[in-house]
Amino acid sequence: MEQQQVHLTGWAGKVAETIMSQCGPDGFHHYPMERWAYVPGMLLMAMARAGIQLNEKRYYHFMQLHMDHYIAEDGTIRSYTLEEYNLDQINQGKNLFFQYENTGEQRYSKAADTLAAQLISQPRTSEGGFWHKKVYPFQMWLDGLYMASPFLAEYAKVFDRPELMNEVAHQLLLVERKTRDKRTGLLYHGWDESGEQEWADSHTGLSSHFWSRAMGWYAMALVDCLEHFPIDHPKRGTIIGIFQRMCLALVDVQDKDSGLWYQVLDQGKRKGNYLEATGSIMFVYAMAKGLRLRYLESGLRGAMLKGYEGIIRHLVTEDSQGIHLHQICHGAGLSKDRNGSFDYYISEAVVSDHYMGIGPLLLASLEVERYLE
Repeated sequence: MEQQQVHLTGWAGKVAETIMSQCGPDGFHHYPMERWAYVPGMLLMAMARAGIQLNEKRYYHFMQLHMDHYIAEDGTIRSYTLEEYNLDQINQGKNLFFQYENTGEQRYSKAADTLAAQLISQPRTSEGGFWHKKVYPFQMWLDGLYMASPFLAEYAKVFDRPELMNEVAHQLLLVERKTRDKRTGLLYHGWDESGEQEWADSHTGLSSHFWSRAMGWYAMALVDCLEHFPIDHPKRGTIIGIFQRMCLALVDVQDKDSGLWYQVLDQGKRKGNYLEATGSIMFVYAMAKGLRLRYLESGLRGAMLKGYEGIIRHLVTEDSQGIHLHQICHGAGLSKDRNGSFDYYISEAVVSDHYMGIGPLLLASLEVERYLE
């Protein structure tokens, strides 16, 4: 039986409208406002981009409203503590550049200065890699590259700090060199230089598996950073090269039937594994943006479009409440209780409509629609 054709455009506006309706007329209903954090920050960035691309001021105002809940007149950031040295706490700062550009208000540049100061003094591995958090000594996680590196790259560009662009290149290349599996080309979730963690191999320091969202974070980090690199930066070509190489490795483990990717990338049909939303969406976002900006060869177009069609066909539903996204891994990490095994990754809760997935879905929809134009 022939499958019904899926239309690949128009979804970004539907997702943005769903977010607006969920959050109510004041913008705060059903929204996680407890503290400055990476998931709300990603959702706000997606809404700001939607406001610009779709020419809808309400979406951009949504970001502004929520950011101003945190940024005081003197530039201090409510609920943020620099001395936590937590890379996750950088991500929401990406919205400061929108605000500074549009208003010129110094409080936004001061807040950005504070976040940059955290990164400049972030604790590091022996080769200068940022620890993921102060409480995770000598550990680099792929997640952290997305949280911090695009912020630092844009900060370097906006405030003319080229030495910080060198820092961005160093972080991106170091973690790839440490975590890449030469046989598959996939990247392990984390690396512990000390080899002390229960999840880390005692010889290599690497975690055990290729978690889809971890690689999704890193894929998005690469393409978002590259947008800010000057074309004559000596590491730009290398970063584009490892991005292309990584995307080809991801195509090798893409599910041929659905176009999606598994929670544990290389374990395909293993019992308990499942086609996971966030990793799949992040790969599509990175490929669509990479194709649009010509960092990737055009041969990846088919895999990207098949991935996006798979998301819409298999993971998205629509009803009177708006757009719903399913098969989202609620969260995963590496610690004493989270050992990085296959059984661990498939044991984490699988949920629908979490902003961990809705934010990337909006970002990916915007990029696919922009590319297809």
